Amino acid sequence: MFKSLIFFVRFFLFWLLFFALDRFIFLFIFHKKLRGIPLGEKALAFYHGLRLDLSMTAYLAVIPLLVFTYCYFTKKTAINFKWVSIYNKVLIALFGFFSIVNFNTYREWGIKINYSALAPIVETPKEAMASSGSSPFMFSMFILAILVGSGFYLNFILIKKQINFVKTPVWIKPIVAILLLGINFLIIRGGVDVAPNNQSMAYYSKYEVLNHAALNTEWNLISSILASKKTNKNPYLYFDNATAEKEVAELYKVEKDTTILILKNQKPNVIIFILESFTADLTKTLGNEDGITPGFDSLINKGVLFTSIYAAGSRTDKGLVGTLTGFPTLGTGSIVKWPEKMQKIPAISQKLSQNNYQTSFYYGGESEFDNYKAFLLSHNYQKLIDKNSFEKKDMNSKWGAYDGLVFNKQLQDINQEKQPFFSTILSLTNHEPFEVPGNYKFGSKDIVEKFKSTAYYTDSCINDYLSKAKKQAWYKNTLFIFVADHGHLYPKNVADIFQPQRYHIPLLFYGDVIKDEFKGKKLDKIGSQQDISATLLAQLNIPHKDFIWSKNLLNPYTKQFAFFSWDNGLGFINDKQCVTFDNIGKNILYNSNAKDNLQTNKNLNSGKSYLQTVYQQFIKL
Repeated sequence: MFKSLIFFVRFFLFWLLFFALDRFIFLFIFHKKLRGIPLGEKALAFYHGLRLDLSMTAYLAVIPLLVFTYCYFTKKTAINFKWVSIYNKVLIALFGFFSIVNFNTYREWGIKINYSALAPIVETPKEAMASSGSSPFMFSMFILAILVGSGFYLNFILIKKQINFVKTPVWIKPIVAILLLGINFLIIRGGVDVAPNNQSMAYYSKYEVLNHAALNTEWNLISSILASKKTNKNPYLYFDNATAEKEVAELYKVEKDTTILILKNQKPNVIIFILESFTADLTKTLGNEDGITPGFDSLINKGVLFTSIYAAGSRTDKGLVGTLTGFPTLGTGSIVKWPEKMQKIPAISQKLSQNNYQTSFYYGGESEFDNYKAFLLSHNYQKLIDKNSFEKKDMNSKWGAYDGLVFNKQLQDINQEKQPFFSTILSLTNHEPFEVPGNYKFGSKDIVEKFKSTAYYTDSCINDYLSKAKKQAWYKNTLFIFVADHGHLYPKNVADIFQPQRYHIPLLFYGDVIKDEFKGKKLDKIGSQQDISATLLAQLNIPHKDFIWSKNLLNPYTKQFAFFSWDNGLGFINDKQCVTFDNIGKNILYNSNAKDNLQTNKNLNSGKSYLQTVYQQFIKL
């Protein structure tokens, strides 16, 4: 009997070796992040990753085990298990694909492959391919070849093709079957402890890259897919709800509901530019980078710049919702995935439509991507222009129409609009694979040069747009708002996903409609792109109390703070300190003033309360 079970020992050994190889390659690819870390601590990634590796292998063993158990109760003396070799080969190819996606996802976003990273591949494959355009293709194929080739070889030498049964008394067979299936279930679960396996089981180090190396790629992916379907349970319960809600209420409490009026009148036209990956580090004013955004930097002298603004999250879908609705991010989730909930939150477009504004949205890409279209059409955007509105000859980038074409299209259309109008433009050229319709200003040898070049192109499109707009009658009565959808790793290539600099973005109010005494002003109040809603509506004398997660940056009494989150992590920053926290490892990743324990705890509690409360509201929507 025990000889027949050697098959499963070899099966487990095979998959554990495959996962170890995947982990080794991950550490090799990101070796620069490992500098200065002791070798012993690096090696521990293999030990701490073993528990989830075993769990994933046990999941994979379920089908062979069930077949084995069925045959065990027959009179067969041997069974042909050649199909398991084919079963493994299919999984090897699939897991190899997941691995190269994971390597590129981690390079770009600092997170392991999960539901939010995989969903676009299934739902919008063309856009997903465009997004991966700057990934090192040949290197990825080389890594895939190593993983698949090594996997096939290990599969050949370790997986037996046949199992022979030894004659066993009938009464023992049920006991053996129950033990086998029971043990496999316990390995899947992680033992008999109260808490079953979860991602935190792999976390052991203060270095986030080692925790991510230890975390089994496929186990994490399956867990995130299953978690994405659950919306009735709050995964971020740190305190009782009353305590968390009270903490958040204090953040938004103001002594006086007032505003500094910076506009010449309260019913201007409004055009919001949501600029793809237009991080603060691109600018001379905020990032001390020369020559990348000369047009934008020149606009600052004629507008009102908010210098300490942070993106709500690290993806466009979160930035779009944060900017236009003031609704925060949800950690691993995004409200755009649930249209029935999304349609219940207010948006600027709805408010302005109710106040007789003509509303429109312009995007050169696919509006169905990440559920943008569902959001826009459910929030009173009367006109939606996307890639389908352009001729095929204009689809020159992998994402769709270049920014210059989209900006010009909006300008032509808006000249025919009845005033007042509210128009939103979402740019896309400064997105991977970072293509421009012409010469690369900073070269194209590497991804940083390409990124700077596409940012320069978008900046030149803004400058060209405004030069043309100034000739139109509506220009003098128009407020232009420029904001990024999210920050970015480039061009400095230094800020990890958990560092606040990664989320630092510019926010500029610009236009002749701004009072002369405010032109050139720089306001350093700490805030979020979520705060655009309340700030803008206050300027237009439109009630905004239903935008409960947005604060008026031009109210002198509002508190300074910003909340941001990424997959299973959160950050909270105010005028005293910034703290970021890992929800899986339950540890602080970044602390701008670690010596002040009291303030550290206050900021951490504020961030936790914020995420808990917003997710609780999301559940109730």
